[in-house]
Amino acid sequence: VQLQASGGGLVQAGGSLRLSCAASGHAFRSYSVGWFRQAPGKGREFVAHIHTSGTTSVADSVKGRFSISRSRNTASLQMDSLKPEDTAVYYCAAQLGGSDRFQDPNGWGYWGQGTQVTVSS
Repeated sequence: VQLQASGGGLVQAGGSLRLSCAASGHAFRSYSVGWFRQAPGKGREFVAHIHTSGTTSVADSVKGRFSISRSRNTASLQMDSLKPEDTAVYYCAAQLGGSDRFQDPNGWGYWGQGTQVTVSS
C-alpha cells in the first residue's frame, strides 16, 4: 500500500487542521492506520490509531483534541485546539491487520512522506 499525507500548514494556537492520508494499492480496509509525529530533535511519537475494526485510540497528550477516522481509501486526523507543542512533522502509517505494538513506530510497515504542522503562539 502507498500512503500520501496532506493537510499540514501553519495555524495559530487554538486553531484546527485536518490531515488526510490517502492510500492506493491494496485493499486499504484490511490495514490498520496510525498517525505519528516527530518534532525537531525528538523521536517519532504515537498520536492516534484506528484498527480495521474501527476501534480508535489516541495519545494522552492529544486526548480530547484530536480524533482519527477513516473512509474507504482515506484516513483522517482532525486536530482541534492546537497548541505550539503540537508543532511537528506528522506521518501516517499502515499495517496489514492489527498489532498490539501500534504505539511503537517499529510496529508499522508502511509510511507516508510526512506533512508539516506548525502552531504559532
